[in-house]
Parts: sequence; structure tokens; C-alpha cells
Amino acid sequence: MSATPRKPRQRRTFSAFGDVRRMPSEYEIVTHGQNWTTRQNRNGAFEQNPSSPPNLWFLTYRDKSPLMVDDWEQYRDPDTLTYRAYINLQSDAEAKTGGVLEEYAKANADQKLEPGQVALLASLYTPSRYLVHGFQQIQAYIGYIAPTSYITNAACFATADLLRRLTVIAYRTRELQLAAPSAGFGERERQVWEQDEAWQPARRAVEKALISYDWGEAFTALNLMLAPTLDDVLLRQFGEASREAGDEESWLLSKYLQDDADRRSRWSAALVGFAVRQRPDNEAVLRRWIDRWTPAADDAAAGLGSLLEHCGPAGWTADRVVSQARAARETFHDRLFEKAGEGGGSAAERRGA
Repeated sequence: MSATPRKPRQRRTFSAFGDVRRMPSEYEIVTHGQNWTTRQNRNGAFEQNPSSPPNLWFLTYRDKSPLMVDDWEQYRDPDTLTYRAYINLQSDAEAKTGGVLEEYAKANADQKLEPGQVALLASLYTPSRYLVHGFQQIQAYIGYIAPTSYITNAACFATADLLRRLTVIAYRTRELQLAAPSAGFGERERQVWEQDEAWQPARRAVEKALISYDWGEAFTALNLMLAPTLDDVLLRQFGEASREAGDEESWLLSKYLQDDADRRSRWSAALVGFAVRQRPDNEAVLRRWIDRWTPAADDAAAGLGSLLEHCGPAGWTADRVVSQARAARETFHDRLFEKAGEGGGSAAERRGA
């Protein structure tokens, strides 16, 4: 007696995830497959002539990027952030930074700053809003052209982080302008950004990254090179120098904003690990871009380091700043490729987890 053939199991609501044996998380449900330009069976990213400029742009700089895997939808942000989770997280973060700003304003702390620290804030800190805005534009582009909504969402949250940092810098600029009207706060930052010799390597690097249209190179230029290098200068080292100079407020604000930078580093490291595990040739692609951007990142750190040497406490030399920034970046890179070599399994193994 022959057995009756079993009917194929009817697909359920979450069939977009493949043959999964678990309930997708809230993060996966609201993130998966949300990038309309990567829909299946498409002739182009947009419903236009395949040879239209927007379709050719996405074809050239995303779909034919040297950085590629079979299925980007298998990537996951290690923080599994959704919009709701991000808002709650940053609400708490804003309470901390707002509390710092309020407490030091009540204490008239800006009136008590040493002249050297005022000069450092005017030459390094307040002009950095132009650099941060450039970072924000590059991060937004990465999110816009990314090959999966998992990357798009992570990049969009990182873009919002940079807007938060920009807002803090602008707020402090106005406070410092009121406290030291003759120091040029709120008036000279654009001139410093465009003309000060110390800022020109950073400006060139940002402008070059803004025209790095391949999504993988833009990601490498910002998330793996410029941001890890210059954030070490403008957040960690500036914060430590400020604390040495008696400016506890700048140190605390930098420390709190470092949390955003650390979160960007986590999802960026996870993305590198995923890309290299899925296609080992991606390591050579990424290392080639890293080598291309190393001189620009180091030159930018040296320029900013000269400002710390000139205005910061004794012992802060440009060579020290560059050395520490390079070491921080290289430590980050070591972790990147170590993670890529760890397990993690194939995309098929993850689907069956």
C-alpha cells in the first residue's frame, strides 16, 4: 500500500524570511525587505526606463559595487534597533546631555574657562560642526543607496546621531558666544573651516568622501576610516585635553556623544564581518579601500592635532594625537577582520537556526 503524498506545507505570514524555524523578532519584522529599490524581479531600482539616470546610478554604484554578497537581507545590526527602540534610547541620552548643559550653565562654567581652553574651543570644537555635517551627509547617502533595509536603518540612525551631535555643538557655540563675545564664537567658524591651514586636510577628506559614490567605498571612507580616526581626536582626545584644562563640561559631553560613535562602530564591524564571511574576496576589496583612505585620515588627524598642540594643555603634541588616533583606528580594524574570521555560518545556516 503506497503512502499518500504529503501536501507541501502552506506558507505562513513570515515566508519572506525563507524556510525559517523560528518566529522572527520585532526588529526583523519591521526591517526585513523594506528597501523597495531592491525588490525581486525588478528591471531597475525605480519604475522607470532601466537606462534612466537614477537607475543607472543605482546599477553602477550599488548593484555593481565590488563589495557584494549573494543576499544582503541576512545582515543584522547587533543592536537590533527599531525606530521605537532608538527613540527610547536617545530620549535617555538626551536627558543626560541636557542635564550637563543645564548644570554647567547654572554654575556659569564658561565664564571660568582658562584662555587656552577658550582658544581650543574656538579653533577646534565649534568649527567641527562643519565636519560633523559632512559626516552626516555621507552617512545619509550610505543609507539611501544601501543594498538592504537592514543597512539603511542602521545608517539612518547613525545619521540622526550626527544631527544630535551637531545640535549640541551649535548649542554650545551660542553659550560660548554669550560668555566670550570677543573670541569669535558663532562668527568665525566657517572661515576657520574653509581657510585655517590646520582644518584643510579634514575638509579635503570630507569633500572627497562626499564624491565617493560607490556605496561600499563611501561606507569604508566614513565608517571605517574618517569617523574612527577623527572621532578619536574630536571626542576622546579633545575630551581628555579639556578635562586637563579644567573644562569638565566638554569632557562629559564628549563622553556621552562617544556612545553614538561606539554604536556606529558596532554595526559597521558586524557588516564587515558578514560581508567577508559570505564572500571572502570582500576582505581584499575592503583593505584596498582602507589603504586608499589611510593617508587622508592620518593627514586630517595631524592637522587637528596641531590645534591641540597649540592651544591644549602641555604635552599634547600633533605627533601624539596622530599616533593615538591611528592606534584607535587600527585596533578597530583588527577587531573587524577578527570577527570576519569567527563563525557565524552561512546564510542558509542562519535561516535554519
